[in-house]
Amino acid sequence: MNIATFLGSRGGPASTADLGRAGFTRYRIGLAVADGTIVRIRRGHYALPREASVLRAAREAGGLLTCVSAAPSHGLWTLVPASKLHLCVGHRPAPSGSVAHGQCRHPRHPWLPLAGLADTLIHALRCLPELEALVMVQCAVGRGDISLAFLRGKLPGNRNARARSVLDLVIPRADSLLEVLANTVFLRAGLHVRRHVQIPGVGEVDFLVEDCLIVETDGESHLEPRQAKKDRGRNNASMVGGYLVLRFGYDLVVYHPEQMLAQVLAVLEQRRRGAFNP
Repeated sequence: MNIATFLGSRGGPASTADLGRAGFTRYRIGLAVADGTIVRIRRGHYALPREASVLRAAREAGGLLTCVSAAPSHGLWTLVPASKLHLCVGHRPAPSGSVAHGQCRHPRHPWLPLAGLADTLIHALRCLPELEALVMVQCAVGRGDISLAFLRGKLPGNRNARARSVLDLVIPRADSLLEVLANTVFLRAGLHVRRHVQIPGVGEVDFLVEDCLIVETDGESHLEPRQAKKDRGRNNASMVGGYLVLRFGYDLVVYHPEQMLAQVLAVLEQRRRGAFNP
């Protein structure tokens, strides 16, 4: 294996020590730099010439990706991509335009310039808007990668009260970030909601609101013809079974949750007034 292949297989830049452990001598590293196979991005750190990843940016800054910048590498849900580089740089100044976070106190990634999952989530809870932090935590907790009890224990005192309040919104199971967001909206509206309810003849539904209204949150897969056909059948079966149905897509749930809630409340109010009675 040559150095370029090695760097590509690791997903990002490497240090001289990393390359040495892989069997590449300083002489071979020097030759690879000389012929343009790799470039030195700072002393003791090397990357592929055309690589422009956040991992390279972190190496160049001498820091670790964390918070929302580390979310993709950990496979976490995000509402919006990072607009700035979020870094843990220790006591060094952060690069201009980036967001500096406190020290990483838990195990980091073994070779990438990446904070570990624990620090990534703790930094997100302290840094990001509520819902952006929530979907990251929900994803990790739902997969069983980390526990709420662990995170609560790492966020003591009044200064972490807001971060702990986000943990109160995590639910036992969510199949998508849309479910997390919709559940938060319904919870705060004071609605009686049951999640993942089995309806005879229909199957499992995302939400049953006030025991009469089925609410489904549809991601991109529901736009596929096969899934759309299945959804129509489920809608019909729900109505035949005596339930009302509303379906909401990504844009409404994420960007216009107030419109989603208004429609849910409007249907419930009409039912209360007898609009759907025989």
